[in-house]
Amino acid sequence: MDALLALMPEFWTASVETLYIVALSLFFGGLGGLVIGLGLYLSRAGNILENRAVFLVLNVAVNFFRPIPFIIFIAAIQPLSRLVVGTGIGNPAAIFAISLAACFAIGRVVEQNLLTVTPGVIEAARSVGASPLRIIFTVLLPEALGPLILGYTFVFVALVDMAAVVGAVGAGGLGKFALTYGFRQFNPVATWAAVLVIIVLVQVVQFLGNWLARKAMRR
Repeated sequence: MDALLALMPEFWTASVETLYIVALSLFFGGLGGLVIGLGLYLSRAGNILENRAVFLVLNVAVNFFRPIPFIIFIAAIQPLSRLVVGTGIGNPAAIFAISLAACFAIGRVVEQNLLTVTPGVIEAARSVGASPLRIIFTVLLPEALGPLILGYTFVFVALVDMAAVVGAVGAGGLGKFALTYGFRQFNPVATWAAVLVIIVLVQVVQFLGNWLARKAMRR
C-alpha cells in the first residue's frame, strides 16, 4: 500500500490520460461511425437513398477492418498515423488509432440500431413529402435514439479496453501505469488499482447510458 501511495501522482495522471484518450476517441470515432452507419442504412435496398455501389463499398470496408485485432491494427496503421498526426507512438497516435478502429465498429452498431426503426414511420414521412435530410434528423435518429445511446455505451466499454492496450505502444493511461508500475515491478497493488478505476469508470458510464436510454425511449 505504501508503494501505491508513493505512486499516487502517476496514478491520477494515468487516470486522467485514460479519460482524455477515451473521450476524444469516442467523439471522433462516434462521428465517423455515425456517418458510416447512416450511409449503410440509407443506401440499403429499398431505403430512401438506395445506392448499391455505396452500400457495397461501406459494407466491405466495415467487414474488412472490424475483425482485425486492435494490437495488430495499431502497428499496421503506424505509417498512416505518422502522416496524419505526425507520430506513430504516444497519445496522439493512440487517439487516431482508436478513433479509426471505432469508426467501423460504431458504423455497424449504428446501422443495426437504425434497422429497429419501424419502416412505416419512414414511409409516413415520405408520403407527406419530407426530404431525406428532414427524415434523418426529425424521424430516423429520434426514433432510434434509445438504442443508439445503448450502442454507444457498449462501444465506450470497448474503447476503455483499447485505451488500456495502447499503453504497450508508448501511449499513457492506466494500461501503461499497470504495465510499468504493476507488471514490470511485480507490484500487484498498482495493477489492481488500475483495474478498479477502470471497473468504476465502466460502471458509471453504463449506469448513465442505461438511464439516458430509458429517458429517450419513454418520451
